Amino acid sequence: MWTYNDAFVGLNVWGVLLLGLVIFLLGCTLGKKEPAHFPPGPFALPLVGSVFNIAIKQPHMYLTQLADAYGNVFCIRVGRDKMVFVCGWKMVKEVLVTQADKFADRPHQAMIYRLYNGETGSVSTHPLVVDAYTQVLHTPSCHTESDSVFVPLEGLLCSNGKTWKRQRHFAMGTLRTFGLANGTIETSIYQESQHLRQAVDKHKGELFDPAAELNSAVANIICQVVFGRRFDYGDPNLHQLHATMTEFIYLEGSVWGLLYNAFPAVMKRLPGPHQRIFTTFQTLQEFVSAQIKSHKLDLDPSNPRDYIDAFLAEMKDNENREAGFTDDNLVLCSLDLVLAGTETSSKTLQWGLIFLIQNPQIQEKVQVEIERVIGPSRFPKMADRAHMPYTNAVIHEIQRMANVVPLNGPRVASKDAQLGDYVIPKGSSVLPILTSVLFDKDEWETPHTFNPGHFLDSDGNFVKRNAFLPFSAGKRVCLGEGLARMELFLFLVGLLQKFTFSFAEGVELSNEGIVGVTRSPYPFKVRAAAR
Repeated sequence: MWTYNDAFVGLNVWGVLLLGLVIFLLGCTLGKKEPAHFPPGPFALPLVGSVFNIAIKQPHMYLTQLADAYGNVFCIRVGRDKMVFVCGWKMVKEVLVTQADKFADRPHQAMIYRLYNGETGSVSTHPLVVDAYTQVLHTPSCHTESDSVFVPLEGLLCSNGKTWKRQRHFAMGTLRTFGLANGTIETSIYQESQHLRQAVDKHKGELFDPAAELNSAVANIICQVVFGRRFDYGDPNLHQLHATMTEFIYLEGSVWGLLYNAFPAVMKRLPGPHQRIFTTFQTLQEFVSAQIKSHKLDLDPSNPRDYIDAFLAEMKDNENREAGFTDDNLVLCSLDLVLAGTETSSKTLQWGLIFLIQNPQIQEKVQVEIERVIGPSRFPKMADRAHMPYTNAVIHEIQRMANVVPLNGPRVASKDAQLGDYVIPKGSSVLPILTSVLFDKDEWETPHTFNPGHFLDSDGNFVKRNAFLPFSAGKRVCLGEGLARMELFLFLVGLLQKFTFSFAEGVELSNEGIVGVTRSPYPFKVRAAAR
């Protein structure tokens, strides 16, 4: 029989639970005091922080706007973790260049660990991976000294310490060996450009979406370096590769990736688009694994044909395993090269067509310079760039306005550091925002206007700009920067030599873009009129 005593006991239970909840929330909010001179930031709710304040569609714009309120160094709490954001050329330079030794490492991220070492795709059993991850789980701040193993251990983009240095050095050496040093890649781009122009010409001046052709052209260059082969533009495997990469890159850099890193224990068990991050990555791994399996059938270690062959040759020496020369890491490093080597350049070329069509007078001036230096028939060479300052300036302005990698990659402070008036404690995650540099009003005369004059002096000569950072800077500057510059010049000049591009009459395209890891234009169609 129910009595007032039972009610009193019930009230006591609810009172204890309520008191416990209040204490817990107060602990989350007040329990962890910031060190002196830590960067300021917006108000954060208990448990969730400011994660739901971040603009879903254009997070880079939201973050750069916060700099107006809190200064160029500020902090946001996402879940229970805090990240320091750095804006503007001067402060970003401090992180990437001046104090590069303190900010060279990547922080531990739950999503990256699961992708590279977790339950989907390749699961590394390398003892160094296991040891390093165990150390991180029992360390208050997710960092190690700059010369030690760091989780996630593998891959090119997210590894740290000696493994990262060794793999980066190996990849750069391979790029030089298979083309950048001997002109082979320039020849490959010349040949691929022929295929690209033929694919564009097949549309006979009718409207078409150029994304597929541009993706195929760019992907075939890095595929020749990594896999030793190119794919026909109609190959369904190539189309599937593009579609999977696009979905993965978008979801990884979207709010879904942010939520997974903030609340991994919860998000791991919830259905939703974030689960596609892992299934698409597994599909990409399987594609790369098939290429590696094919290479192993006819490998000649004394005569490597591409990156995979060279990596497999290094694996013959067991001492190289500690530097990441394993089967699992070959998949991850190859995939990193293909993703990075395809997405950024292809998206930049797509934005380039949009900006040139929106500014037909600039497109015409580029074509006049092409006529003067190259003529209508001879294919462009990299040596021509020195004699084409206006075209060079236009390509640089396309890269600046395209802002293809708006947020850069996160870093972790390996030592206490000073940024402006603020102290960044060892172990803090730091994210330099490249958008804030490419549109820094103190560095660019007309930051939000497409203006090739940003890269020209009063005499029309090309001028380098310090705040031009589409490839990032410092120790983790894009290792494919030389290849990307070559692709952008040769592909774009090759197209403009043969075609004049336009939209359908009355069509206006948005410059807002779709933001994931990279910033892509919304699907659009162009008309390519033969010249």
